[in-house]
Amino acid sequence: QVHLVESGGGLVQAGGSLRLSCAASGSIFSINTMGWYRQAPGKQRELVATITTSGSTNYAGSVKGRFTISRDNAKSTVLLQMNSLQPEDTAVYYCNAESYVRRITWGQGTQVTVSS
Repeated sequence: QVHLVESGGGLVQAGGSLRLSCAASGSIFSINTMGWYRQAPGKQRELVATITTSGSTNYAGSVKGRFTISRDNAKSTVLLQMNSLQPEDTAVYYCNAESYVRRITWGQGTQVTVSS
């Protein structure tokens, strides 16, 4: 089993930056892709960014150029650097890990609030 713990959320003004961190523990050898998703009030959970073990990344169009996902395989940690934050980025951000056999694990979520 994999266990994920997120940190780094908070309140920031529009135009500001935050960095989210997600630490994986447990069966980390089984993890292929790690990523971040977000869910705003009244909306469905949506992809923000993902990164594979080999470093291939995928971003939602709304965050491309503003957010950067990175991964430290040795530390089993994935980071999300968020710049130029806007009020529409306000959401609960969830860390996600997908194993090589497509098993999905979610973190508990961390709140990001961007004030205008």
